[in-house]
Order: sequence, then structure tokens, then C-alpha cells
Amino acid sequence: MKITDIKTYPINIGASGVQLVVKVETDSSLYGWGASGLSGRELAVVGLIKHFKTFLIGKDPRQIGAIWQELYRGQYFEGGRVFAAAISAIDIALYDIKGKALGVPVYELLGGKQRDYVPCFASVRFATKEELIDYSKTCVKAGWTVLRLAPAEFESQEDISRFEPRESIAKLSKWVTELREEVGPDITIGIDYHTRLTAAETYSFMQRMPVGTIDFIEEPIRDESPEAYQSLRNMIDVPFAIGEEFSSKWQFMPYLEKNITQYARIDVCNVGGITESMKVAAMAEAHYIDLMPHNPLGPICTAATIHVAAACPNFSYLEEVNTPAQYMGTNAPEFYPEQPKLEGARYPVTDTPGLGVEFNEDLAMERAFTLVDIPRLRRDDGSLTNW
Repeated sequence: MKITDIKTYPINIGASGVQLVVKVETDSSLYGWGASGLSGRELAVVGLIKHFKTFLIGKDPRQIGAIWQELYRGQYFEGGRVFAAAISAIDIALYDIKGKALGVPVYELLGGKQRDYVPCFASVRFATKEELIDYSKTCVKAGWTVLRLAPAEFESQEDISRFEPRESIAKLSKWVTELREEVGPDITIGIDYHTRLTAAETYSFMQRMPVGTIDFIEEPIRDESPEAYQSLRNMIDVPFAIGEEFSSKWQFMPYLEKNITQYARIDVCNVGGITESMKVAAMAEAHYIDLMPHNPLGPICTAATIHVAAACPNFSYLEEVNTPAQYMGTNAPEFYPEQPKLEGARYPVTDTPGLGVEFNEDLAMERAFTLVDIPRLRRDDGSLTNW
């Protein structure tokens, strides 16, 4: 079996705006689907895949490990988020092909399944206190026991591009404390501050809430400096969830080896695909750290992550953005006629060969693609801050 073509399909879809789907074709009847997770920079990934295509045509798609090494090491300037996103998409597609060729689900290629279903947390995005309480209680009523809060309180003001950290801290600390009182002690609550704070601001935020209000905090500061996170780790005693922006096992290494994070927020479509995800999972297992994968972008990433989760012993929860309270549209059935199906607050681990996903490429070719960039947030003094 040989690779004959690699096709890329950037599409506009759902609330996330954009997805990049990749198809690897072979000289048999088999093909595989993959996806990149580098939101807002899809054309950069498409360009790199064009480079990769020049030497991938004619290779045996079943030699996944060797192809991964060539994709990563096949240039002097290896590594980086664009490289990892392109490698991820191709790697996932190769696993899809090999699973189909052998007539087995991808998790069988990873050692077999260790669980029958993959539990999820509900991503609760809100701009007001009323939305926070309403959306959260709707999810709890529907049987969801883990809520990951995604605050967008700045969108409730007239200028939605304005963000002042101390104002946010004052609001959210009150709102989240009230939420805990509303849902009770049995619900797990985390919050994703999306790198909008400094270490000092994060400490102030946590100091304003009673003990037991928050069960974990996700990426309150940027992740380039493990030392900065280590200093923050020394100041607060709430578990961290870090890693959705990491593009290799090497970026994860200091956070795992020094136990800076307690949950590895791995993104299978950004870190280097299924191949690299399994290596990060093993490193995390050695340090008693569970995976809590990043997953807001669509069914291919969801499916790939389900297979990784099924094959790993150290797994906690998978992110889910389409919940009983909010439908973000990222799983659009018109694009994905076959995809994983939620059962309550979990995904069953099925025995469909390959990934278990199909993509409507005819529809993708019919619709024009429009670039979508991430929002920009600014402080009152005009300086740019993190979204």
C-alpha cells in the first residue's frame, strides 16, 4: 500500500469558526481522515503539508512511527506549533488507514481498550452571572458532574475587546463562589482563565474564594516559562491543568517531571498526533498525572482523543463544548455524517474500524472558505493582552 495524495480542507464551521481537515489517500480503496488544531493559522499548516507531500507520496502509510520521525526530523529547523499541527493531522489519518486495513478500531493499535466509555466535562462559556448559573445548573440537571468554566465576562460590556484583569478577578471570584453554593459540594468545578492573568493576579483570584470552591484552575498564565508556573505552584494549593498549547513531549517534560501540573491538557491535533500523545501519556503516568484533553474543534479530534483515552490508564475527563446548555456547532452533521455520539456525559468506546469518522468533502469543496482570526483584547491603556 502506498500514499498517493494528501488533501487539505479548511472549512468554516460552528462557533469555533474554522476547522482544517486532512485526507490521506492510498493506491488501495483506503483513505484516512486527520485534523489540525492550530486555530486561526490554518493556511500555515496547509502550506507545510504541501512541503510534506513532496516526500510522502509513495510511502507505505502503515509505517506510522517512521513517517512521524521523518516529518519531525526531515528538516534542520524541527519543531514548533505549525509543524506539530501538520504532523498531527497526517499522523491521525495514518492511524485511521491502518485501523481500517486491519479491520480494527485505532485503540487496538495502541494496546487495546482499558475502559468502555470516556467521561467528559461540560465546557460552560458565559458572559454574565446569570448565564453562568443557568448553564451550569442545566448541565448538572442533565447528569454532568464536572464543569469547566470558560469565562467571557468582557463580552457583556459595550467594548467587547476591553479586558482589565483586576475587574475580572473581582467579578468572577464572586460569581464562582455563588455557583458553588448553587450546585453544592458534589460537583467538580474548574475554571479556564485562558492565560489572561499574571502569577500575582492568579494568586489574588484564588485568595478571594473560600477553600473548596475550585477543584482545578486551567492555564491562568502563559506557559512559555515552567519556572513562572513553578513559582505560582508554590503560592496556591489548587491543582493546575496545563498543556493545550504544547506541541511536543519536550514541552510537557518539565511540567510533568517537576509535578507542576496535575492534569495534562494534551491536544491530540496539536501535540503531534496519536503517536506523540501516547508518549506524553506514558510520561504523565510515570508521575501519577492524568490526561484531561483539550477538545473544542470537531469530531476528528474527538474521535482520535477517544482512542487515546481508551488505551491509557491515566485519564480523567475529555472536554466537550456541545452540552445540554450550549450547542457550539463544532460537530456539524452535514460535514460529519459519521462521528462519535455522546451518551449523556460520556462517549462510548465503539469497535468501528479506524477512527470511526467520515467527512463530507464534496460539501467542503462547494463552500468558500473565509479566514477567521482570534479576537484581540486590550487593556485600558491600549496595550494588547491575551485572549
